[in-house]
Amino acid sequence: MSTQPSKELETFENQHPEKDYTIRIRVPEFTCLCPKTGQPDFAELLFEYVPDKLCVELKSLKLYMWSFREEGAFHEKVTNDILDDLVKAIQPRFMRLTADFNVRGGIYTQVVAEYHQDNWEAPQKVELP
Repeated sequence: MSTQPSKELETFENQHPEKDYTIRIRVPEFTCLCPKTGQPDFAELLFEYVPDKLCVELKSLKLYMWSFREEGAFHEKVTNDILDDLVKAIQPRFMRLTADFNVRGGIYTQVVAEYHQDNWEAPQKVELP
């Protein structure tokens, strides 16, 4: 294989840093391992962020997601760790990560973690007719 899993997140310059706009990235095939049983856990991740100076490069994000495949992690921890790593890499104005884990033992888990810069305020939502 020409690529391997990686914890390195690459970035590129935001081409419109003067604007508040939202980037949404859906990762439908996230996997990690249950730290108690070693069985695989599957989730769909949704990233929503308002970039500041940097954006995350998608191939590096894919390889980063792949790096969790053999790691044991509780849902709450892995969600917050991923959010923290992305915030460290791109320092967005705002970021929300929703991790929607598949059913395990009759229980669904959804973890939502957020970050925002201290001085950032969300623009008002515009409702069109």
